[in-house]
Amino acid sequence: MALEAWFMDDSNEDQRLPHHRNPKELVSLDYLAELGVLYWKLNPENYENDPELGKIREERGYDYMDLLDLCPEKVSNYEEKLKNFFTEHIHKDEEIRYCLAGSGYFDVRDKDDRWIRIWMQPGDLIILPAGIYHRFTLDTSNYIKLMRLFVGEPVWTPYNRPQEEHPVRQKYINGLTHKFGETIKAH
Repeated sequence: MALEAWFMDDSNEDQRLPHHRNPKELVSLDYLAELGVLYWKLNPENYENDPELGKIREERGYDYMDLLDLCPEKVSNYEEKLKNFFTEHIHKDEEIRYCLAGSGYFDVRDKDDRWIRIWMQPGDLIILPAGIYHRFTLDTSNYIKLMRLFVGEPVWTPYNRPQEEHPVRQKYINGLTHKFGETIKAH
């Protein structure tokens, strides 16, 4: 099964709910790719010896890996951490996440500043480009096991919105302007 993604509604209900619009507006992998979001479907049961994962890591220079179990039982200050992950931000580097178990949502902003919800399930690997506004939350299962990949030593520094003047955000916006052939508003 391929990755599921959709435009979100504007509800302030529990962030762990799907937040589909009515009617649902699904988002294609092609549209995500235009925004710089890359996707692979891998075998999470064989992640330690998966040649496809090894190839991705080698081609993209991901030489550091760790595993993160997110659930109330394993994370101190769970609700606070989830709130921090759900704050809209950018990073100076790509964000690479591979779902090994459980499920959760990455939300990304499109070129028109609309939220797209990406449902991560076992086997889904996504790469979010540097400079894209995004956030993360678990779904109602309240559990996800993620592999995090980095180039070099891990740096996970969020720059909370607004960051329109940040050089990484400017580079991302300029790339979208080139792809879509129109001026993208910085919002």
